Amino acid sequence: MNTRALLLATALVASAAHAAPQLETVVEGLKTPWAVAFLPDGQFLITERDGTMRTAKAGGKPGAPIQGVPAVVAEGQGGLLDVQLDSDFARNRTIYFCFAEAGADKSTNSTALARAKLSDDLKRLTDVKVIFSQQPKVDSKLHFGCRIAESPDGKLFLSLGERFKFMQSAQTLDNHLGKVVRINKDGSVPADNPFVKTPGALPEIWTYGHRNSQGLTFDEKGRLWELEHGPQGGDELNLLSPKLNYGWPVITYGENYGGGKIGDGIFAKAGMEQPLVKWVPSIAPSGLTKLRSAKYGPAWQGNFFVGSLKFGYLERVKLDANNRPVEQEKLFEGAGRMRDVREGPDGLLYLLLETSGRLVRVKP
Repeated sequence: MNTRALLLATALVASAAHAAPQLETVVEGLKTPWAVAFLPDGQFLITERDGTMRTAKAGGKPGAPIQGVPAVVAEGQGGLLDVQLDSDFARNRTIYFCFAEAGADKSTNSTALARAKLSDDLKRLTDVKVIFSQQPKVDSKLHFGCRIAESPDGKLFLSLGERFKFMQSAQTLDNHLGKVVRINKDGSVPADNPFVKTPGALPEIWTYGHRNSQGLTFDEKGRLWELEHGPQGGDELNLLSPKLNYGWPVITYGENYGGGKIGDGIFAKAGMEQPLVKWVPSIAPSGLTKLRSAKYGPAWQGNFFVGSLKFGYLERVKLDANNRPVEQEKLFEGAGRMRDVREGPDGLLYLLLETSGRLVRVKP
């Protein structure tokens, strides 16, 4: 091989080694999809905000609506939202899902968490039971939160929005607005929850001072990470610890829609936690995972991946040993509103694109 040919071959090998990851459509034809879970047989379980839950195979079309899903309030930002398989799903067929639940008079609503069993033929839900219902129910179509995470010790965590115009309630413990809660799988309250013995506090509360959380995930060390929307700027990535106050709406890096400070317009206050990562201006983050697999090489392993609804890209966030952001990279700009981001059992990243109604995966 002459020198020129050798240089060309070397360049091609180097180019292939550094080729950018690509998006590959896995499922299409979805209607406003909100969340995806991975079934043991390789199929996907997908929620659609209008109240439909479906299964789908890679390369196929969504299946017929699964029967037995309760009525949801599919108005504004409400509807059928997150879904999560029980850690022992292969044995017990149990799933958890959260949704906007109507009040008795139909004029109010709140976020509810239900438990059900998915039939072996994947066509229906049975034994459906609401195991948690956010209190109080209010008149709002905004900020339901509604991300579910199961801890390594089998507890369920649920993020709850402050319902927009009730923002001040995020700072008081007599309600579930603007909180992350922790419950047992039957809906009961764990005896070691941080506010169980606090007079006037609701015992399910784990953390408070949140706005509208659209991401909740455990990492390989069993730590709980939370992603939430700021108002106009001030989106946050937080590492949650029990009993702590994450500040909303007393401290924020955002401002009122149309401009103007929120409250005293301060960024910090004693007794309130700072975000580890903040976005100004807002990217409207939704979907959060910390990549465990090495499928994309060492540069991505251990990084967080966040979807952007506003700008339609995937953001890679690398933190150092002190949880400070050292790299942030925008990927797949223009792909469309990213509602959910998950690492699949195959170690690949899966993205749920809301507007185009597609589930895509990131090819290494």
